[in-house]
Amino acid sequence: MANGSYGYQGGEAGRKAAALEVSAVEAGIMNGGGEGDEWRDDDGRAPRRTGTVWTASAHIITAVIGSGVLSLAWAIAQLGWVAGPAVMLLFAFVIYYTSTLLAECYRSGDASTGKRNYTYMDAVRSNLGGTKVRLCGVIQYANLFGVAIGYTIAASISMLAIKRADCFHQKGHKNACRSSSNPYMILFGVVEIVFSQIPDFDQIWWLSIVAAIMSFTYSTIGLSLGVAQTVANGGFQGSLTGISVGVDVTSMQKVWRSLQAFGDIAFAYSYSIILIEIQDTIKAPPPSEAKVMKKATMVSVATTTVFYMLCGCMGYAAFGDKSPDNLLTGFGFYEPFWLLDIANAAIVIHLIGAYQVFCQPIFAFVEKWAAATWPESGFISGELRVGPFALSVFRLTWRTAFVCLTTVVSMLLPFFGNVVGLLGAVSFWPLTVYFPVEMYIVQRGVRRGSARWLCLKILSAACLVVSVAAAAGSIADVIDALKVYRPFSS
Repeated sequence: MANGSYGYQGGEAGRKAAALEVSAVEAGIMNGGGEGDEWRDDDGRAPRRTGTVWTASAHIITAVIGSGVLSLAWAIAQLGWVAGPAVMLLFAFVIYYTSTLLAECYRSGDASTGKRNYTYMDAVRSNLGGTKVRLCGVIQYANLFGVAIGYTIAASISMLAIKRADCFHQKGHKNACRSSSNPYMILFGVVEIVFSQIPDFDQIWWLSIVAAIMSFTYSTIGLSLGVAQTVANGGFQGSLTGISVGVDVTSMQKVWRSLQAFGDIAFAYSYSIILIEIQDTIKAPPPSEAKVMKKATMVSVATTTVFYMLCGCMGYAAFGDKSPDNLLTGFGFYEPFWLLDIANAAIVIHLIGAYQVFCQPIFAFVEKWAAATWPESGFISGELRVGPFALSVFRLTWRTAFVCLTTVVSMLLPFFGNVVGLLGAVSFWPLTVYFPVEMYIVQRGVRRGSARWLCLKILSAACLVVSVAAAAGSIADVIDALKVYRPFSS
């Protein structure tokens, strides 16, 4: 992250913070480039942004095709063959459309020469201002923190699944093969402490590409196993209306789980919270960053939707009402165990990169605020570069503390499906729909009461209803899980 807001500052304090930031850039704190203009972007940033439609697509795919894909078979099982795929396509369309609106807000004014908004909060500040900036910041960073927790849980479950798959292979499927996920969460946290020392979003492009490749790897394996199981079953499982009310599921549970399925699907498509930050890596026009980002969004959403439809539908076809909430760790599949090991290893590698994609905006926010608050502090500004890492005492201390905190909270809440649904439900409307719609209306001067204004408002209101319903279903499921939950246990 190059420049951006330092926090919830306004008025004279905000202007002073902005002046400090410009001075920091001019003083060369950004590092990594020469002194000539050829090394700097139009805003003075050095080195120049070098992102393309492909690197932006890699960031998006890393963020989108995450662990959420593994819960889609369960989500479709709750909704059935009719509503399940229809809801998935509907979410894909809404995410794509609102993402194009948000991409227009990267620059204020002209799409090629207007003032850059470096972060989501900057875009809200430029277009909406007031208390909405604070509201956006609270929701965005709380959600990013929640995603870090969700990914730590998911990674540990996949590491544990490797051990259990090997145990089932050796001792048989009837063996409990119980083990704690806590050591794996700690191991994941240690790895993230190391990767968290990469300074900013620009420098993790290679990690995003590796993570994107891994996401395609485990998604393809899940799809292949689903096809094989469906063939072995002699046909598709499931029904038009989803899981049946009966001995195992009450009518109320059916309602809550159907609503949670909406949250799971929303989480699987969630990346709007870091869209502006991804767009800020794209090289300067021509073409404009908005055009490049729209193309990257189209490529990414189309690609992920195809994968989601295939993985979710084939998982449901393979297991029907018994679809697990995590296709590759719920042990609907037992063999070939080595292929499950490869898939779960790919999930872990992917989540290492995805964790960084979602946490870098938090890191940048805190570090810019600290630099503005204590501009003379050597503890904050001192830096030693070693390869791709830029080491400083402050970065090492605070980022390590952040990773440790997410790890401890993950150990306290080790239920994957419930967390996924709640995160998706809570963040979907405000960050994916409301703010992009409101900013676009202001940015483009959409006349109040016009046909476009009415359509945008109706879209926002409808998505609010969906988001509230999905949150209610997820909260009900979390409450059920807490009834039998013991802290620091698996």
